[in-house]
Amino acid sequence: MRRLRKHFSRKYLREEALPTPFCPGCFNGVVMNAMFKAFEELGVERLKGYVFVSGIGCSSWIPSPHIKTDTIHTLHGRAVAVATGVKLAKPNLNVIVIGGDGDLAAIGFNHLVHAARRNMDLLVILVNNLVYGMTRGQASPTTPEGMRTVTTPYGAYEPVMDVAELIARTNANYVARWCVANFNQLKNSIKEALSKYSRGFRFIEVIAPCITYVVRYEGKTPGQKIKELMKVCRPNTETPYGRIGILKAEDKPGYLDRYFEYVKKATEGDKNA
Repeated sequence: MRRLRKHFSRKYLREEALPTPFCPGCFNGVVMNAMFKAFEELGVERLKGYVFVSGIGCSSWIPSPHIKTDTIHTLHGRAVAVATGVKLAKPNLNVIVIGGDGDLAAIGFNHLVHAARRNMDLLVILVNNLVYGMTRGQASPTTPEGMRTVTTPYGAYEPVMDVAELIARTNANYVARWCVANFNQLKNSIKEALSKYSRGFRFIEVIAPCITYVVRYEGKTPGQKIKELMKVCRPNTETPYGRIGILKAEDKPGYLDRYFEYVKKATEGDKNA
């Protein structure tokens, strides 16, 4: 966090919000760093014109209160719905959703999948820590089978939800999955989602195992887990977390393009009536 603060505090971080409330070694800082690196390489000096929306969960604290721009910290599972409203009301804004697997893959999955179906003009970053970290580590929809949690002490037995693959099968434009160990690939995906593929629904899943309720349960340190992920999370390979890499990259018209085209037809229809 000292390095993060030194390089980015004046541009992107609210210094009064530091230090963060994250557990020591939490990988949320890696996700934040990758995003800020992406902004810096895109030449974004100030985040004016950006709005971040988050729900409830550890990763939802990444934008609010830490990022120096407009943020909305909304109800559990409702971040995508609120972000949709923001984008429709203010189409000129870049709207980014950051949430966890409990927030986006469980209670909020209905909003997530329909925003992807509509190809809504949003960037959604799912920080998948594999459990409900904020509420003491219960199994979530993305908990790998066999993983021990406080609610599955003999190993998770429910089939896992592969969120990125599900979203890739919708009308979404851009879908990727990286681990926190894939730092440069993650940073580049965020850059692509904000530049080359800047319209429609863009979804990036980041595998960031909870330090307290996953990594320590395994008897490992954050450093040991990163080294393990570096070996496991190789691009274009299947892993216990799903396929790693860019799953989909298209540049179809987004929802707003189709919506304003529809409004134009309706308006011309009224004139000809």
